[in-house]
Amino acid sequence: MSPLHQIQIILVEPSHSGNVGSAARAMKTMGLTNLRLVSERTDLLDEQAVALAAGATSVLESAERFSSFEQAIADCQLVIGTSARLRHLQNSLLEPRQCGETAVQHASQGKVALVFGRERVGLTNAELLKCQYHLHIPTNADYGSLNLAMAVQIVCYEVRMAWLALQEMPQNSPLADYPNQEALTHFFNHTERLYTALGFIRNDAVMPKLRRLYQRAKLETNELNLLRGMLTAVEKQLEKPRH
Repeated sequence: MSPLHQIQIILVEPSHSGNVGSAARAMKTMGLTNLRLVSERTDLLDEQAVALAAGATSVLESAERFSSFEQAIADCQLVIGTSARLRHLQNSLLEPRQCGETAVQHASQGKVALVFGRERVGLTNAELLKCQYHLHIPTNADYGSLNLAMAVQIVCYEVRMAWLALQEMPQNSPLADYPNQEALTHFFNHTERLYTALGFIRNDAVMPKLRRLYQRAKLETNELNLLRGMLTAVEKQLEKPRH
């Protein structure tokens, strides 16, 4: 399977159907076809979307719908979220070219999500926390206005350029096996339950810091299983009767 077919473009609560159609057009011109919409609205694939898709209706017709951000990324091993906020994301920032290269490399092993937030407010802090990397498009500081479809076009172009470069390179050994977001969510929930029971987590500030730590570590599947086993072993010790 081509790495391009493993990459999901996710639009979180887009406000205009025309933006969805334009994003579909931007995707198809670069060979990307997997569109996911996080929205309860039923009018995002209307006539305006079809008109602005300009022939990319197949992308719209195959678009998947999800009621939550978590559901949309659950089966993805790598999640890259776009953000204009830089201050607290310095350790995980990518520019578009790096984003394209990283996405294509990981797409050889599993599904990759490239996530675009709401037109006006972007992704929430909670959503950004669930992304391993954060994409920042370095626009003009005096005028950085990009609409949704423009941002999608820039990122899809860099993905295609990275994919074309990969075709000219000898095949390297495969990447390590990484867990998907559903598995990571189970791990984080398990961690929070145990550390709360132990009294280590006493406020809402601790778990986001632990999430960022583990995201930076880029846990492989066998490492995640090891950590889950450690958590379970501690739980079993706590359950033993004390004499």
